[in-house]
Amino acid sequence: MLSLDFLDDVRRMNKRQLYYQVLNFGMIVSSALMIWKGLMVITGSESPIVVVLSGSMEPAFHRGDLLFLTNRVEDPIRVGEIVVFRIEGREIPIVHRVLKIHEKQNGHIKFLTKGDNNAVDDRGLYKQGQHWLEKKDVVGRARGFYQENRSVEDRNYLFLILGL
Repeated sequence: MLSLDFLDDVRRMNKRQLYYQVLNFGMIVSSALMIWKGLMVITGSESPIVVVLSGSMEPAFHRGDLLFLTNRVEDPIRVGEIVVFRIEGREIPIVHRVLKIHEKQNGHIKFLTKGDNNAVDDRGLYKQGQHWLEKKDVVGRARGFYQENRSVEDRNYLFLILGL
């Protein structure tokens, strides 16, 4: 059994070897966290990489595709742009395209989204009484993606649209 072999290996280690292994594991975990936090700072997004979870954006994106996000405050949201947003009361963010923008005289912008593969806009997904999204709802905007090639050869290709 794998678990028993692991425990036997740990028992055979002297204290110095055990401390070294724990330290190595801790360094790997802390390095991964530092890289993630660094990406958050560079991109301005709380989640710089997301996975597409549904088919609502097909044919542009399929389930399992990775999106690379940025969320710079100074960049205006535009019609046709792909945004990742959270709805109050839902934990999982949604990836959809901006359909319409509504700008008030004071410069405050609200926008409406829709999945490319959906028949209607997203007003049915928003919380009750909400008809538009605001900038505070945005997790990030798609700036690049990794998409598995869906051809017969079944190879992976890297597609990046770097507008960072």
